[in-house]
Amino acid sequence: MKSLLFMILLFAGISVFSQSKQIKQVVDVACGQCQFKMKGKKGCDLAVRMGGKSYFVEGTRIDDHGDAHSEEGFCNAVRKAEVTGTIKGDKFVATSFKLLPKSK
Repeated sequence: MKSLLFMILLFAGISVFSQSKQIKQVVDVACGQCQFKMKGKKGCDLAVRMGGKSYFVEGTRIDDHGDAHSEEGFCNAVRKAEVTGTIKGDKFVATSFKLLPKSK
């Protein structure tokens, strides 16, 4: 019985610990290649910049948020977004992504 209780508490602790790595914040977002001058991929890919470092995004794509090549698109402008997710290696894995209105 003690072993079962220990295992339940252990898994609950692991679950809480892994959830604490979720990051929710407002970040700069744009095309990694066009605006953040990132290397490693071909074409245009969505990226976020947080803490002075840029990360390609997984979980949403550049074309999911309008025309990337329009005047205010990600290839031509850096925008703000409220994101939630985790950093895994050199990628930001988004669980939510909300593009904020363009500031005046």
